[in-house]
Amino acid sequence: MIIKTMITSQNEKYDNAWIESLALEEINMEESGYIRFTDAADPARVLEESSVAFLNKIKDRFEFYVALFNQYRVNRDQGRMIKVFRISNTINDFMLFRNTLKLIVARRGADVISVGFLSNSGGLFAPRVPGEQSPGIPTIHEIKAHVGPFNHVTWRYQGEEVDVEAIVRFYLAEFIRNSAR
Repeated sequence: MIIKTMITSQNEKYDNAWIESLALEEINMEESGYIRFTDAADPARVLEESSVAFLNKIKDRFEFYVALFNQYRVNRDQGRMIKVFRISNTINDFMLFRNTLKLIVARRGADVISVGFLSNSGGLFAPRVPGEQSPGIPTIHEIKAHVGPFNHVTWRYQGEEVDVEAIVRFYLAEFIRNSAR
């Protein structure tokens, strides 16, 4: 009982998927007789797991803040509520929708997450980021993975490391401003 409580409290602080994977590989090895411990250290596998986990964190934060935003607007116009939808046939891509504007967040690969707006009238566009020059603005923003020493994965926008809270705050604020009537 004490161990289970300790593991549960540790799960809230640490990403423990890698240790679970090692334990399962050892069980499979014992049952099959084949040794395959290289998968846990494979950078491609680490990158895939990291991108799924990173996008899940982003989605969870978006859902949290969208629920708060909608709650603050509960006594107002229901048509101005933001809706979160999963994108079908994908692992964890999603979009926000309000007033004909969509914010699409998608994994384009294990090392790239794209973020962009899609409107019914004007196609795909990205919000302007302070410091960007207008001629070189891409139609979408890309957040790219960087695999460092010991297979430590960090996520970067234009070479600078980013965190989930900053990403969600920026894009949700831009989405709300751009989707307001």
